[in-house]
Amino acid sequence: MPAAIDVRGLNYSFGEGELRKQVLYDVSLTVQAGSVVIMMGPSGCGKTTLLTLVGGLRTVQEGQVEVLGHDLDTAGPAELVAVRRHIGFVFQLHNLLDFLTAQQNVEMSLQLHPEIDPPMRRHKAREILKVVGLGDRMNYYPAALSGGQRQRVSIARALVAQPQLILADEPTAALDSTSGRQVVELLQRLAKEQGAAVLMVTHDNRILDLADRIVHMEDGRVLDAG
Repeated sequence: MPAAIDVRGLNYSFGEGELRKQVLYDVSLTVQAGSVVIMMGPSGCGKTTLLTLVGGLRTVQEGQVEVLGHDLDTAGPAELVAVRRHIGFVFQLHNLLDFLTAQQNVEMSLQLHPEIDPPMRRHKAREILKVVGLGDRMNYYPAALSGGQRQRVSIARALVAQPQLILADEPTAALDSTSGRQVVELLQRLAKEQGAAVLMVTHDNRILDLADRIVHMEDGRVLDAG
């Protein structure tokens, strides 16, 4: 089975001319389907930049990035959109829409899948919210939910379409230790059940035991791929 993520010789810079600053240097990384990989390193070392390149949110400048069988370094806009449909994103800030209920926020993710009609979207959203323990909070707005509950909605939104890859950027940073661990355990369990790969950026030492592998980055380089 091909790797979910296969990065080779990746370099990336911000700015142009005299203001050009390189942030990734010859990065190589492989993540297999069904595995949970945690990426650690000091702030500003390039972790989030790497995550956004893998997610097709930035354009590859130099090197090879293969995600779910697609070469992102040569992919056009339409192919990048198609790849992102199979990726679930979980961010430090839940990024929920305040004027939508928990169920409606999760349904929004399914609008990227025109083959799923509105009744099925509602059904899938309700089912995944039950799985993440929010069956009694489906009609609550974000303001009426705790931080941990809002992050659970974010995870439900990321997983509702059963993505093949989950990218998480500091998902526990705004949570207390108990809520943070519950969120990552939930992410781990659902990813394993769905056979998805997980690449997670974190500074949270309390959840490292949940990883299959830990990758260390510093100054734009992968020092230890685990």
